[in-house]
Amino acid sequence: MVLALLFAAVTAAGLLRDPDRVDAALRLAGPSAAHPFGTDSLGRDVLARLGHGAARTVLTAVAVCAVTLLLGLVLGALRAGPLTETANALPAILAGLIVAGIAGPGPWGAAAAVTAVAWAPLAAHTSALYAQERAAPHLAAARALGAGRWHLARRHLLPAVLPPVLRHAVLRVPAVALALASLGFLGLGTPAPAPEWGRMLSENMPYAERAPWSVLAPAAALAALGALAVLTTAALRGRAAHDRKAAP
Repeated sequence: MVLALLFAAVTAAGLLRDPDRVDAALRLAGPSAAHPFGTDSLGRDVLARLGHGAARTVLTAVAVCAVTLLLGLVLGALRAGPLTETANALPAILAGLIVAGIAGPGPWGAAAAVTAVAWAPLAAHTSALYAQERAAPHLAAARALGAGRWHLARRHLLPAVLPPVLRHAVLRVPAVALALASLGFLGLGTPAPAPEWGRMLSENMPYAERAPWSVLAPAAALAALGALAVLTTAALRGRAAHDRKAAP
């Protein structure tokens, strides 16, 4: 909760500032009261760009994870093994290069490229859980008692498959955000001057020694997002375990 509140506070503080205001007199200025996270190579406020970049990167990552969750559940239940293995072997960077070559670089292309490969681990997880649950004795007993396909899916398969795969999807949010940031770092994501964490890293890498804050801010944001996802997943797993123990 503390980490989530801190992340939200930094994002909200950045959203209240102008991310595109250029002040050449303050190029690579250190942290101060006016600019708590310093400024970048063009004199733009790093906090403002970090906050607006969070809204862009994190929301896109959550949207991509929601789509990949649906794709993973459907394709995993259909047991699309060869397709899953092919997508799982394809890196997001290569998919981004292919999409950029066809449609040109841009935020939608980056999101589509990550979605095209990020569903595979969720589909593999779904397929394994689905096969395990279908072989369970209680499912055979339910069939013997006359349970229909919809009843089996609603009362047995979905409760056994959906919660673990949902936690898996939440845990993959930072990986998806990192993939989006990687495409932005390579210039295949959101075009300049829009703030985006990967582009922030790319633009300020040449000045990392002189102004480390301009690089550490987006890097720390990605690390905080990863820690937040891990802690959230652990909390969900603990709550599920507690509910199972409390059930009669």
